Amino acid sequence: ACCRLLCSLLIPALFLSGILCVCLVLLLWGTRLWIQQRKKKLISEGKDGRPPLLVAFFHPYCNAGGGGERVLWCAIRTLQKKYRNVRCVVYTGDRGATGEEIVEAAFRRFNIKLTHPVKFVFLDKRHLVEASRYPHFTLLGQSLGSVFLGWEALLKCVPDVYLDSMGYAFTLPLFKYLGGCRVGCYVHYPTVSTDMLSVVRNQDTRFNNAAFITSSPLFSKLKLLYYYFFAFLYGLVGSCSDVIMVNSSWTLNHILALWRAGARTSVVYPPCDVQTFLDIPLEEEKSTTEYSIVSVSQFRPEKDHPLQIRAFAKLLKERSLGQQPQLKLVLIGGCRNQQDEERVENLRRLCEELGVSNAVTFRINIPFEELKRHLAEATIGLHTMWNEHFGIGVVECMAAGTVVLAHNSGGPKLDIVVPYEGQRTGFLAESMDSYAEMMAHILSLSPERRLEIRENARRSVRRFADQHFEETFLAAVEPLFK
Repeated sequence: ACCRLLCSLLIPALFLSGILCVCLVLLLWGTRLWIQQRKKKLISEGKDGRPPLLVAFFHPYCNAGGGGERVLWCAIRTLQKKYRNVRCVVYTGDRGATGEEIVEAAFRRFNIKLTHPVKFVFLDKRHLVEASRYPHFTLLGQSLGSVFLGWEALLKCVPDVYLDSMGYAFTLPLFKYLGGCRVGCYVHYPTVSTDMLSVVRNQDTRFNNAAFITSSPLFSKLKLLYYYFFAFLYGLVGSCSDVIMVNSSWTLNHILALWRAGARTSVVYPPCDVQTFLDIPLEEEKSTTEYSIVSVSQFRPEKDHPLQIRAFAKLLKERSLGQQPQLKLVLIGGCRNQQDEERVENLRRLCEELGVSNAVTFRINIPFEELKRHLAEATIGLHTMWNEHFGIGVVECMAAGTVVLAHNSGGPKLDIVVPYEGQRTGFLAESMDSYAEMMAHILSLSPERRLEIRENARRSVRRFADQHFEETFLAAVEPLFK
């Protein structure tokens, strides 16, 4: 009787599940056909009578002015030079600027001039991927929000090739299976990593792991389960990409562990405007009354500007009063939105609390020529992000001739601030104390010794030049154009 009851419940449930699965498949198939029909209506012929090959980049913050944006514009320029029948499209939420203004800003900030016009598809729902919108379950919220933003993008323009250039992996299956596109991605930073899992597992307090969670074993276990679940989903969506490019050895290790698509994954170092910085004359330091310590990075929480200010304050405190030369800290970076601007105000208040306001300067969204001038004058190039995926700012500082001091983790540790021909190229630190100590050590070196390190660092960064990026990028994306 028990078996008959079980069968009477199980068989209808299986039947209903089968019907629902068939309906879902038909719905997805119908949606794909409908999208393809929309694409045919919107396609216009190119100059040679053939429709152009539409290559779309998903980059909601294309006007932000960071290292990720430099990758975007260099990638577009590279494709325009290589393929005559390619038309590049950028999905962006930067509604505060016109397409012409965005292209002009790219030239002003990065010295990148495109050879052909770019089509901009402006999106209305970028707020769905703002971290501030999801005070809890931020990773999942932003990822699901990116699906809705991707759907808006797909409805407005259906490309032939889709490239996620900003880390929204959850859009990949949308464009591949519903849009019928060949899809690729450039991963600057894995959305979730094994390092993040270890932070939660070890109950470490960081900007993305609040103290109330680290103090509770129960909350830490629940968050760890949530991270494992998210990592599983992230691996599923990422593995559907036809081409996967990562920006460093550190990112490669994490993406291979999560996406398990080694045959389709390659390291493509981001393009750094090395030559422009190498053009800055490198001379032996003359006697000066002031040393400049410069930081170049966007004002985002993970960049850890408070660590820079606290280490600088400790350095000043430990120097003898009136000791020459004087020191100044210049924080250069981009502000993307109101949250970034509020972050800068908080940093200014921190400077006041520590009594170093007169020695710290903020330079926000500055033009490229001013950036070059600051780096040319700097003695130390400072970078403090833990597990920075690559570190374009670190490379620029080295190319400009500063003695770089970066975090002992991620890309700087594995790819950039590494010995070149057996000689030192820079320095690494981890804590406030070690940063202050290392800055004091660099300043104590003789000008001749600093010059040796600067020269060797300059030679080492030529492997990150634009030309090397173009070659490796084209080799990686070639399967998408066959």
